[in-house]
Amino acid sequence: MPAGTLHAFPVPAPLRAQVAHILLYREGLPEGHEVVERVLPDGAVRLVFNLGDAPSTGESAGQPVEALSASAAPVLVRLRRKMEGLSVTLRPGAAAALLGMPAGEIAGTAVHLDELWRGRGAELLERMAEQPDDASRVSLLCAALQRHLADGDATVHPAAMRAAQLIAASGGRRPLREVAAAVGLGERRLQQVFQQQVGLPPRAWSRLARLHACLRALRVQRAPAWASLALDGGFYDQSHLVNEFQALCGLTPTEFLGRAISGSSKTAG
Repeated sequence: MPAGTLHAFPVPAPLRAQVAHILLYREGLPEGHEVVERVLPDGAVRLVFNLGDAPSTGESAGQPVEALSASAAPVLVRLRRKMEGLSVTLRPGAAAALLGMPAGEIAGTAVHLDELWRGRGAELLERMAEQPDDASRVSLLCAALQRHLADGDATVHPAAMRAAQLIAASGGRRPLREVAAAVGLGERRLQQVFQQQVGLPPRAWSRLARLHACLRALRVQRAPAWASLALDGGFYDQSHLVNEFQALCGLTPTEFLGRAISGSSKTAG
């Protein structure tokens, strides 16, 4: 979503261990127009509650309420007419507690929340739509999340969450063998636990951590020295940086930087 249409709400204390962000999005477009947004992967599982027209991706129409699995691939999202809703970003390993199954079991899919919440996803959306304001909708949503937290699967493997934190804190530069040792697992066992709980292999999580560390650096370096940026970011060389950008963003670094400066693509359809 364009930055001007997003509003962040504070996460209540009982949910902070499982929920990273709660965002409201709202955008209205004239009939026949659309906004195409390139959404970069961050490896998070998200819950989406669409109160207006659901955004679409490629040939797939968005669902009213859905859980979006962790991904390491960019997505082009098409926004049309009136978009309004709430997005809940889960922390690594939190899917089991809030959805009743670990992230690895919904990998590569967008699942209607009714399938995970026994028909209560659509009911919650209807109740949210009846509320008089955004704060009331968020309050209702958070209360529902806390109920699901109490009913969910509490058997989260702490090593997976700790490993995700260590990888992110290092910007993806810490070798996985060191991460495995730090959380008390062998590398093979870490692969299994991480994939199941986070929804991605730890190597993919490391790649995303390197990418986002690089993106943060680009926010303050509008004319970067690419070779130095690559080495500082844990890439082998500039070619490795370019290849990772193309794989994870669908763009070269210079293309990405140009689009970040120029803004969103708005087209008439």
